[in-house]
Amino acid sequence: MRAPTTVKDRHAFHTLIDARSPAEYAIDHIPGAINCPVLDDAQRVIVGTLYKQQGAFEARRVGGAMVAENLAKHLREQFADKPAKWTPLVYCWRGGMRSGSMVTWMRMVGWDAQQLQGGYKSWRRFVIDALEAQCPTLPLRVLVGATGSAKTSVLHSLAAQGHQVLDLEGLAVHKGSILGAVPGQAQPSQTAFETGLAHVLEKLDPNRPLFVEGESRKIGRLTLPTPLVLRLRASPCIEISATPQARLDYLLRDYAYLGDAPQALADKLGLLKDLHGRQVIERWQAWALAGNLQALFAELMALHYDPHYSRSQSNNFSAWATRQTLETDDLTQVGVDALAHRVAALDF
Repeated sequence: MRAPTTVKDRHAFHTLIDARSPAEYAIDHIPGAINCPVLDDAQRVIVGTLYKQQGAFEARRVGGAMVAENLAKHLREQFADKPAKWTPLVYCWRGGMRSGSMVTWMRMVGWDAQQLQGGYKSWRRFVIDALEAQCPTLPLRVLVGATGSAKTSVLHSLAAQGHQVLDLEGLAVHKGSILGAVPGQAQPSQTAFETGLAHVLEKLDPNRPLFVEGESRKIGRLTLPTPLVLRLRASPCIEISATPQARLDYLLRDYAYLGDAPQALADKLGLLKDLHGRQVIERWQAWALAGNLQALFAELMALHYDPHYSRSQSNNFSAWATRQTLETDDLTQVGVDALAHRVAALDF
């Protein structure tokens, strides 16, 4: 008898299939999996209601017909071009009836389909265990610097130069500040964020440095796993010290899109009223509504971001006193690429 298929076996299969509903898939799924629902969102509600109100038999009778229709559709469409030697791995929530029914039909066709033992729940356990095991020994090099120091752009340049990078803000789809929401893009779920982290770390070479931006515990509404936070706080720091003018110019380029939605920007600034008082916030909101981002960002740097940066770094990073500092007056793409080369050349 063939041994049960586990999460670690997933790379041996041609295709990874998530048989859950589209809503479940959207919340989180195993990287690379395609969604071929055995029951769609509405059908899943119907079957669940029948189970509660009329019992398991009636739920299986009605649900079985729905499952058969959906499997037939997948066989006609999604799987129509698959060769005889195609090997799919199928999972649902717990490795139960939904993935089991798909695997049964696939095997009847002749494909060597397998069911993931434990389903998505086994993947979730894998992610949690991987983060807890790997984070404490990550070879992190932490980029720090005041807001507008182009840290994320330096990370992207390091990646383009072939270095290992962990882009936490990219995974979180958020720039990390009160103005950090990305237009038109929602943040992932907490579980999907952690899946993204585990996916990056799984491919990591532990013998090479991993460059990462120094972050607070939260990025937007997402929370960094505690083992990663602890490792960030204990790792060597590289401070980018850019001139105020270079930072302001960078912020005006990086956040130019905020000028397209002045009322939304003004509303976000209102959230800072308890920190800065009504008079200051009203001035900032007036600049936002007038499209005067230069005046707005100059004061945000001076009154909000920079004081917070000065207070937080020595408290957050135990290696702050021994940080290596790189000064620059150029945060254009040319300057950022040069900074990335200087960062990579540092000796630790």
